[in-house]
Amino acid sequence: MRIEMPKKSKKLTDIAEIGEFGLIELLTKEFISKNDSTQLSVGDDAAVIDFNKKNTLISTDMLVEGVHFDLSYFPLKHLGYKAITSSISDICAMNGICSQVTVSVAISNRFKIESLKDLYSGIKVACENYNVDLVGGDTTSSNKGLIISVTALGVPSESGFVKRSGAKTNDLIVVSGTLGGAYLGLQVLEREKQVFLVNPSNKPDLTAYKNIIQKQLRPEARNDIIEFFQESKIKPTSMIDISDGLSSEIIHLCKSSNKGCKIYEDKIPISHDSLQACEEFNLEPTTIALSGGEDYQLLFTVAQENLDQIQNNLNLSVIGHITSSKEMILLEKSGRNIMIESLGWKSF
Repeated sequence: MRIEMPKKSKKLTDIAEIGEFGLIELLTKEFISKNDSTQLSVGDDAAVIDFNKKNTLISTDMLVEGVHFDLSYFPLKHLGYKAITSSISDICAMNGICSQVTVSVAISNRFKIESLKDLYSGIKVACENYNVDLVGGDTTSSNKGLIISVTALGVPSESGFVKRSGAKTNDLIVVSGTLGGAYLGLQVLEREKQVFLVNPSNKPDLTAYKNIIQKQLRPEARNDIIEFFQESKIKPTSMIDISDGLSSEIIHLCKSSNKGCKIYEDKIPISHDSLQACEEFNLEPTTIALSGGEDYQLLFTVAQENLDQIQNNLNLSVIGHITSSKEMILLEKSGRNIMIESLGWKSF
């Protein structure tokens, strides 16, 4: 009598082993664009579609309760606003201006009509502030809380869209605004949540943290930087928005461009409010600037000939330059070179 031995089951792969971008590449690598109107497909901040010789930028983002936000301290009005501005930021990262959005929501039965009106009031304010039209969406039920999906549509500025992959050797690396504030605002909110759970009668005074909390709860997209590019006749060679942290984004930009970089620690812009919060939480400011996500600032490269115009804009900081080697280096204030590693937000 012959006995068949059971076959060993194939080891399955955890998504965390390859990460968000590895997963996207794996799932989409077999897809080949067949339509001439598809100018740029998966792999950037937004796709580029050519309709009647006019490019359209399209990007989709999803926010999931318990993963991207905590409603114990995140007002629904602010959440609606953030859902829109974070999606607009993806269009900005392509050197574009957003013109329309669609919003889809999945809701559990604990949400009432009044709650959804609060959510959409924030969406309305964001649309008004950025001159964006809400043109559609979908609603359905959820057994796991609230899920929001926003699709943003826009057009490139007159100089054309900008990809992540265009950085050239000796290009300047520039960032808008300041970094780390949104992450630190989250730390304050998380701390106060824990205090509240211990003592529900406690009413925290968050006045001293107003600026960093606002960066977390109500971030703004950098339309103003795109307008500056148009007025100054500057076209970045590459660009990405900082949603997952500076370290992660500079790595994406360099790898896409097949280049390396040198970032100077003392040039990374960190606000006074963030420095104070770092001291209070016993955190290292540079580490927070490198790893903290959700700042929605723009990280881009430009030719050195644009240096004077960049330096004249107080909202921009030159933090390094592109190198021909594949190494991505941070020059510390001490003078030591260290390799930049991806320290930012990971979706899985």
